[in-house]
Amino acid sequence: MSAPAIESALSQMQSLAVQASGQAGAGQQVDTRVGAGGFAGELQDAIHRINDLKLKADDTARAFQAGAPGVELNDVMLDMQKSSIASEMGTQVRNRLVTAYKDIMNMQV
Repeated sequence: MSAPAIESALSQMQSLAVQASGQAGAGQQVDTRVGAGGFAGELQDAIHRINDLKLKADDTARAFQAGAPGVELNDVMLDMQKSSIASEMGTQVRNRLVTAYKDIMNMQV
C-alpha cells in the first residue's frame, strides 16, 4: 500500500470521526491535513477518536437502559453504528498497514 493511499485512508477516518462526534459545528474550521502532526500523531489521534466514539455509544446505551429522559432508542442505535463503522475502518487501516509493513520487509535490496 502506498503512502498516499494510507494518508487518504487516515484523512477519511479523521473526517468521519469528526462528523460522527459532532465536533465540527457550523462555521467551525477543521484541519484535516494528514501531515499536520506527523504520521504517528495522526494515527494516535484516530485511535483516540475511535475510542471516544465507543465510549459515547456505551454511555448512551447505559443512559437508555437507565431510562434517562431525552435518550431514545434511535440515538443509541445511531451511536452504536458510528462506533462500529469507526472500529471497522480502524481495523481495515491496521490490516493495510501490516500488509504494507510485510511487503516492505520482504523487499529484496
